[in-house]
Amino acid sequence: MKIRHLFCLPALVLGLAVPAAAQQGHVNLDWNPQARAEGLLPFGAVVLSPEVHPDRTITFRVQAPQARSILLEGGPMLLALGEGTKPIPFEAGEDGVWSLTVGPVAPNLYIYKVRIDGALGPDPNNTFTWAAAQPGYSTVVVPGDGPAYYDARNVPHGAVTRHVYHSGVTDGQREMFVYTPPGYDSTREYPVLYLLGGSGELAGGWDYDGRASFIADNLLADGRMEPTVIVMPNNQMIHRRHPEHTALTFDLFEQELIEEILPFVESTYRVRTDRRGRALAGLSMGGRHAQLVGFKHLDAFASFGILSAGIAPEPGDTAEWVSNPAGFNDRIDYLFVGLGTYENTPTNRSVAFHQTLEKYGIEHDYYIGGNGGHDWGTWRDHLHYMLPKLWRAD
Repeated sequence: MKIRHLFCLPALVLGLAVPAAAQQGHVNLDWNPQARAEGLLPFGAVVLSPEVHPDRTITFRVQAPQARSILLEGGPMLLALGEGTKPIPFEAGEDGVWSLTVGPVAPNLYIYKVRIDGALGPDPNNTFTWAAAQPGYSTVVVPGDGPAYYDARNVPHGAVTRHVYHSGVTDGQREMFVYTPPGYDSTREYPVLYLLGGSGELAGGWDYDGRASFIADNLLADGRMEPTVIVMPNNQMIHRRHPEHTALTFDLFEQELIEEILPFVESTYRVRTDRRGRALAGLSMGGRHAQLVGFKHLDAFASFGILSAGIAPEPGDTAEWVSNPAGFNDRIDYLFVGLGTYENTPTNRSVAFHQTLEKYGIEHDYYIGGNGGHDWGTWRDHLHYMLPKLWRAD
């Protein structure tokens, strides 16, 4: 890994010629929005950060003349740099601007944070910042030579609708996002994927960080998947810090899924209601929900995606996949089990789950990829891999 420390003035100040494209201008859904362009600072920013160079190195900057220490943190970014979890220090400039240049890194979207004198938060100058059920973080977009599989291409696009509904399970207003494919026709029935987030994620995460709608648009345009309705509910059922979170979340989500989510979707959209027309998938905690709740409801679902997750059976477990593997196989159309490139270690729960499935003879599609760890670089890639496999056996 190369790490360089330097201070650079914006190109406009230096009088350099630059391409006529927006830098964090948010005019178009650009696939290279943080590549140096126009020499303009993002609206509200005081320095240019991050700046992605043509060689795919990245310069981060923070104006903090009173600061004593600034560090780059965040698992996805540090993993890409080969740093593991070790923070990388910025270097102070004489004018109070701290800077850090790292890389090059492979094209992808990387989450990171900045720690200023012990306080951890998003990059104060990056307009690509997001927060879910956790403190905010920033994203740096490192482009390839053109739009990636997760970028907005010039193809027909579906619609993403935000629904707010009352849940009798949580006794409050909740939300879900629903993707309908281009040309959605209410006179035909569509297969439906219920796609769950992880702990610390909210319903909007799968579309904002996961790029689910763009991934589906591109696959459909390339003729690689069936037109599908994708439902992205909020599967946070109890405060993540609640001492009984693990004990309570599965039963609560089971109620929410069966009593609230499925009836709402099936009364609002023209979707299949047979088990072979429904799939349930999720990442991390959502993968555990897909397994522990979904496997109990083979009358409702026939396909599953377990992303960066998986729970091996306890002694005496009577689940069908343990007690009757042959019968379970007969009822499953497709079972995906995936983990990230940097998650592939002997003690990883997805590895252990895969080995357990093999032990019981459970047919499944085991996939390692995404050039990420326990992060969206992995899960975007997994969704892109999984969507074309659904309903091909139907």
